[in-house]
Amino acid sequence: MESVKVEQIEWLLYPFIPFGKVTIIQGDPGEGKTTMVLQIIAKLTRGEPILLNKKSQKEAQQDSEENLKQEVLSQDNPIQPVNVIYQTAEDGLGDTIKPRLLAAGADCSRVLVIDDREQPLTMLDVRLEEAIMQTKARMVVLDPIQGFLGTDVDMHRANEIRPLMKRMAVLAEKYHCAIILIGHMNKNSNGKSSYRGFRSIDFQAAARSVLIVGRLKDEPETRVMCHVKSSLAPEGKSVAFRLGKETGFQWIGEYDISADDLLSGDARGQKSRIAKEFLLDILADGGMAQKKIEEEASKQGIKKKTLRNAKQELEIDSVKRGNQWFWILSE
Repeated sequence: MESVKVEQIEWLLYPFIPFGKVTIIQGDPGEGKTTMVLQIIAKLTRGEPILLNKKSQKEAQQDSEENLKQEVLSQDNPIQPVNVIYQTAEDGLGDTIKPRLLAAGADCSRVLVIDDREQPLTMLDVRLEEAIMQTKARMVVLDPIQGFLGTDVDMHRANEIRPLMKRMAVLAEKYHCAIILIGHMNKNSNGKSSYRGFRSIDFQAAARSVLIVGRLKDEPETRVMCHVKSSLAPEGKSVAFRLGKETGFQWIGEYDISADDLLSGDARGQKSRIAKEFLLDILADGGMAQKKIEEEASKQGIKKKTLRNAKQELEIDSVKRGNQWFWILSE
């Protein structure tokens, strides 16, 4: 090891998606995995930050005056727009993928697709490496991974999965691009995330980061991305986004929920309901100082982030009186 040079990890999105490595994004069908990734692609093609913790002007001012550290989801986003290779084995390019990219504001000239209409693309296909070389793509997405294994590959057999994942890892490192494999979770009724992944453990073993996307049982328009494996950095806090018919895609910010709670479908809804009920009750007779609210919430086991999320969802106003901030129910 004396002759090995120490290298720094570079991040497409810290701590979720590293450059030069393989990232897996899992979830049940229809939970928003692809839509989320297309939103990330759109930002990359425009050279814009992917995630920022959005706060209201009042909250930002409030935090500044109270000398609280502003929470920003850290990332090393490319300064310049970059090319992305996106391969799908399920959705139509013209009627599904491109409309979603346009809705996200993507520069479609930088979203590249390998023509596999006559010969299906696989993870061992030489065209994949050729495309990365020619386009200098910084991110490659295979959606879903099951569609690019090849007809002769059994997902249950580690000896068949291992060389495929090794090939993906080699390509990611060789060309210093982020490779994202999107996959459907199995139908195991056990909510544990460790039991709902791909059938072979070698998928997750080869990936340096594994994410799960799911929706909240009691808030179906709210989806959450949870970190379930992080080999290169501390696991990131869960991040939520809203996917509504009227409003489209909107990042919400950090959410207090684990992957296992998300998959069980119960815990987040319970935490949210408890926090909302607490705020409605404590503010029923008028405004109250934020510090006092947070103290009372802490006594009841409600975390500050959960409290803030509930405040945002209830559209509770922040009003400054003297040197203190008060929360007041909207009329």
